[in-house]
Amino acid sequence: MSRISRTLTTLLAAVLMAGAAGAAPALADHSQTNFFEASNELLTPSARARTFQTLEHLGVKALRVELYWYDVAPDPTSATRPNFEGTNPARYDWSLYDPILAEAQRLHWPVLLTVTSPAPRWATANHQAPYITRPDPKDFQELMTAVALHYGSEVSLYSVWNEPNHPAFLLPQFNANGTPASPRIYRGLYQAAYAGLQAAGLAHPRILFGETAPTGFDRVNVRREGALHDVAPLEFMREALCLDTHYRKSPSCGELQMSGYAHHAYTTAVPPTYHTPGADNVTIGTLSRLESALNLAARAHAIPGGLPIYLTEFGTQSLPNKQLGVPAAVQAEYNAIAEHIAWSNSRVAAFSQYLLKDDPIGGAPGASVHGGTVGFQTGLEYVSGQPKPLYSGWPIPLTVSRDGHKFALWGLARPATGATRVTVLVKAPHAKRYRTLKVVATNSLGYWSLVSSTPGETWRVRWTSPAGVKYEGPPIHAH
Repeated sequence: MSRISRTLTTLLAAVLMAGAAGAAPALADHSQTNFFEASNELLTPSARARTFQTLEHLGVKALRVELYWYDVAPDPTSATRPNFEGTNPARYDWSLYDPILAEAQRLHWPVLLTVTSPAPRWATANHQAPYITRPDPKDFQELMTAVALHYGSEVSLYSVWNEPNHPAFLLPQFNANGTPASPRIYRGLYQAAYAGLQAAGLAHPRILFGETAPTGFDRVNVRREGALHDVAPLEFMREALCLDTHYRKSPSCGELQMSGYAHHAYTTAVPPTYHTPGADNVTIGTLSRLESALNLAARAHAIPGGLPIYLTEFGTQSLPNKQLGVPAAVQAEYNAIAEHIAWSNSRVAAFSQYLLKDDPIGGAPGASVHGGTVGFQTGLEYVSGQPKPLYSGWPIPLTVSRDGHKFALWGLARPATGATRVTVLVKAPHAKRYRTLKVVATNSLGYWSLVSSTPGETWRVRWTSPAGVKYEGPPIHAH
């Protein structure tokens, strides 16, 4: 049995034990917010209306938006800070973001707003592009006050800095002696953001800490390897929370308040259940490492106890990305498996899809730290706009896990707004056509499960919305 089969079997053990063949066992009482990020299209005025229509069709019900400080700041290319009141929303240019948040509010979609780099030139320590070196906490605090005053109830949840453990977004990552530098810089920015939101009248801001990239290093030999490397996420977390390797907190640091820990649990061209080496790395298959670290940090009184995990950015890379991509049909399967892993973990409060349309192919992994571009091929569409199998699979994800002679199926009718019924199809080995396996009732959130002893080569799902829109997912193999 493959690693992926073993893990999914573990996740579904209770289902398999409880359900008779052909039955649809009760689902765990767990839901998660599913954020979608389509920044490239939503930030392009000519594509925005069409993109919102597409997202509605796909069943999107919550957005993640990255607000780039440089885009809204006055005179962002100046090395000298302009003379302006930094907490005054009227002094910023919100024109790129106002239409997005307004439409999300009209649709009643919660918005996770991640305020991030690049910073304006005048707010950085060295005034040099790409404007990510030691951003000024005081200026950032004033920005966060202005953001909260401007957007008010249009933002449901804030987050501070995209991937602050990655050298494409924050510098320096490491000190000259090879120890991490970015965690303490981030701590200062996070504290400034929290204070800025409180100054805007949010006594207890809903705000996420982290937004960490999945892998990196605890220490580097700067002389031999250079300093442009990611800090491993759990090492980053410990250093930002003033914890040593045994999770003992420095008495000089107080407990940070937060609503959850945000993480980007990307993996490489391997099954989602793959256990990435490195105890301080956290991919979708090793979420238990993050859970344990958060528990230890809470025990040290560095953070509140029982913090939920928000997987605020995720996607499975597909070909034509030759370094990290899997075949497009496999992308649809792996994406659903990853979502199922997240859904099965009661600690996970949110899961996200990063990109609607692929980026153009960029450089090899690591190119961004040297000023290059790394295109993400995690989209539901190719860069040409042609749909991938994931385009039809994302609205109605399906996983199939083999256990002996039985098959455990799990899925979601994402566009549904209440309990509904989905048709599960199976194609027997060597058969030419699909036949109906079962019509399954979902719960009120659209989730369903099924245990069957009927053998199959592939499975798929059909669902028709109350408005008559027909959805049919791609063929899915058992894992």
